[in-house]
Amino acid sequence: MPASGGLLCGASGLALLLAATATHFWLQHRAPGGTASLGLWRACLGGHCRPHPGTPALWEATRVLMLLSVLTAAGGLALGLSVVASTARRARARVAGVTLLLAGLLALLGLAVYTAGTLSLLGPARTTWRFSWSYILGWVAVVLTSSAGLFHLCAAAKDPSPESSEAVGA
Repeated sequence: MPASGGLLCGASGLALLLAATATHFWLQHRAPGGTASLGLWRACLGGHCRPHPGTPALWEATRVLMLLSVLTAAGGLALGLSVVASTARRARARVAGVTLLLAGLLALLGLAVYTAGTLSLLGPARTTWRFSWSYILGWVAVVLTSSAGLFHLCAAAKDPSPESSEAVGA
């Protein structure tokens, strides 16, 4: 199976995108009085979590981009899995690769928007807040989904199946 590296990276990237998007440890604040954490959906203080009372537009944009990235990665992984059972392997591998690259790009944009928006919103207080593990999982997911896309594109380029344009034209 030529796209197994792409499938492994794609599945891992999708799992990390899901974990990053769903959890509330994007930012953490540790103080002698307790800890606080912020995610895309909830804010937690001292173990009590609740939805954000007011969400800045930049965080809304991050939510949308991360959700689109999760959906695109799931579609790309499904296409990658269908390569095995398909007669049009090369075309499906190519589409899976492009879809997974798009998922990586959407997550990259979401994380970049979150980084820029958060640093500007926190202002001088940003020295007491730290980006936490959910945020880091998002960045690792960008690398994995983009790598999965590249692996699928390489597998499509090396596929010697008779459906390729080189074999048809010869």
